Amino acid sequence: MRIGRFYHKSANETFWGIAGSDDVGRVNDLGDLTIISRYDPEVLEVLTPVMPKKIIAVGLNYRRHAEEMKLSIPDDPVLFMKPHTAVLAHRGTIIYPEMSGRVDYEAELGIVISRDCRNIAPSEAASVILGYTAFNDVTARDLQSKDGQWTRAKGFDTFAPFGPYIETDLDTGALDIEAVLNGKTVQKSNTSDMIFDVYKIVSFISKVMTLEEGDVIATGTPEGIGPMQKGDEIIIRIQGLDDLVNFVG
Repeated sequence: MRIGRFYHKSANETFWGIAGSDDVGRVNDLGDLTIISRYDPEVLEVLTPVMPKKIIAVGLNYRRHAEEMKLSIPDDPVLFMKPHTAVLAHRGTIIYPEMSGRVDYEAELGIVISRDCRNIAPSEAASVILGYTAFNDVTARDLQSKDGQWTRAKGFDTFAPFGPYIETDLDTGALDIEAVLNGKTVQKSNTSDMIFDVYKIVSFISKVMTLEEGDVIATGTPEGIGPMQKGDEIIIRIQGLDDLVNFVG
């Protein structure tokens, strides 16, 4: 099932819906997915599928990416956060900050949390995952190096594109994951290279902080990170999910 959040242009309404092949079925909310009406996708704008209270991200979660960065394999997930003000919808424009000279793409699998939870065991993690989405952990690489920590480099407005939908039925153990820049594949890997799988990640984070309904977890990027320029098109492509397309301006 593909769950999205939509804006009806003429009615000036925002709602959750289930994206079908030919239409969008409006539902009451994420807790009640009964379809109450249907719409032509042409009259709707696709928004971010949720508006998270927080975005938690994992660094160095692919073995070959750790090797690329010449860093040791971590013993535990390396966590950082991106502000909710960084969110950007499918087909939105990533704004290149004036204070940065290098802004990178990072293709990532995103997890969307279904309910508030704390101290979840890995075996329980599936019960608190609503589904999965494509995520681009946009990073001002030069500022990351300059600052020695990641808040500024990861936190600019528009630096957390994700979507377009949440896929509720997905086996994440071995998914192809790619970044495509201006039609050229620049990252190409598979989630089987993850150091920590999605269930271990959710469990670990839930023992640090309370996860809330609609929170998004970005699970790390594979090798092949690189810069984007103004005017570029960047696509995050993950097997089983709809492509996330954004532009740089």
